[in-house]
Amino acid sequence: MTPITPPRLRFAPSPTGYLHVGGARTALFNWLYAKKYGGQFLLRIEDTDKARSTEESTRAIFEGMEWLGLGWDEDVVYQGGNLERHQRDARRLLEVGAAYRCFCTPAELDERRREAEARKESFKYDRRCDRLPADEVDRRVALGTPHVIRFRVPEGTTEWDDMVHDRIAFPNKDIEDFVVLRSDGTPIYNMAVVSDDIAMRITHVMRGDDHISNTPKQILLYRALGAELPRFAHLPMIHGLDGKKLSKRHGATAVGDYQHMGILPGAMLNFLALLGWSPGNDVEVMTIPQMIELFSTDGLQKKAAIFDPKKLEWMNGQHLSMEPLDEIAPRVARALEAAGVARAAELEARHDWFYSLVDLLRVRSRTIDDVVRQAKPYITDDVEYDPEAVAKQWKDADATAQLLAATRDRLASVDEWAPAPMEVALRILAEERGVAAGKIFQPLRVALTGLTVSPGIFDVLVALGRDRSLARMDRAVATLREPRRETRAQS
Repeated sequence: MTPITPPRLRFAPSPTGYLHVGGARTALFNWLYAKKYGGQFLLRIEDTDKARSTEESTRAIFEGMEWLGLGWDEDVVYQGGNLERHQRDARRLLEVGAAYRCFCTPAELDERRREAEARKESFKYDRRCDRLPADEVDRRVALGTPHVIRFRVPEGTTEWDDMVHDRIAFPNKDIEDFVVLRSDGTPIYNMAVVSDDIAMRITHVMRGDDHISNTPKQILLYRALGAELPRFAHLPMIHGLDGKKLSKRHGATAVGDYQHMGILPGAMLNFLALLGWSPGNDVEVMTIPQMIELFSTDGLQKKAAIFDPKKLEWMNGQHLSMEPLDEIAPRVARALEAAGVARAAELEARHDWFYSLVDLLRVRSRTIDDVVRQAKPYITDDVEYDPEAVAKQWKDADATAQLLAATRDRLASVDEWAPAPMEVALRILAEERGVAAGKIFQPLRVALTGLTVSPGIFDVLVALGRDRSLARMDRAVATLREPRRETRAQS
């Protein structure tokens, strides 16, 4: 359903750790909804837990959001800076008779809780302080007696139409008169959230369905403060392949980790979007504009989503192939520089060659790191022979050395260093030797790249160039013959 007025949505993480993939998914859905309907996407840092909130975590949230491209439309709101308004709204609840002062000490509450447990009953605050005479309350306040402010839960039922789970209802008798302001004047989570959402004019609240139990309390606060309710959407939790809530035991759960693993931001967003949402028509691979166009709350799913790292790698491979080369090549250049293979400036100086190399390699890669690993033999002078490649394709050192020497001589005689004439030359060589062409191509691939997997062998030869290719073959022949020389010297 299209909103009548431009929607305002927010992502409100606590800066007590890294940006979790679950948080990033929540941010994405809020961002997509805002973009789809011409609204605003806001960022609020819920830093009221001073003991656990850190600048490092706040910075990690910013960096993760910026890497994903989830920009916010207004200045960041820091919840900790809104304490006076939180307190003011809590006092308004007292003024309108929706809350009362509670002087019960933590020790007294613990004792009553133990008594209830002994009776095998669930503990619920009995409102004894709500029955204190007004003059007694005033006397204790004047004396400075420590107290909290409790919300007086009315009778009835609190319910709402959830954009994911449809109608949800909570009997108010099951909700205890909850604290909104602690004795030290700091707000409880639900009080701070509602106060901030009202001030930020939030129209839609999209968050994980672990917040469903908070929603009836927040709805009661909205009503008591005379504010219009936002629409709520509670998104399914994200589980690992074992069906349990996603955690570090399932591997990387920080968005930043995937950035350093060579995952593209577009692929990460595409993957996250499918965790709890279906665009329909079996669509999976999407650009960001396509996600915005297709996004609808009708596609939000109720059941838990499954985080499959292999699916993420596959998705990343799709994006590596389809995203503009002008966006992929600079990322590869930076990764090559970080790996100590080449300086990005040097690669840019060979712009056309480097971009064509990346274009050649990316279709056989799933991550930026894959491209880096495959690109190294084309950029550095030395080739590292993969032991598995040697064991598989260079089993017979003498025969392979002879075959590579013949291959080298035949290619050296080719007038034009281009795929067609080189292929003709090597296929004729294969016929002369009575072997399949692959018996020449595979050992040659190892000689040129050190790997068993690469682009087509003639594309590899062109990318390396004549001189470097012939030098690689000479080195491979020498390497294959070296053990034989050592053996003879010992005999």
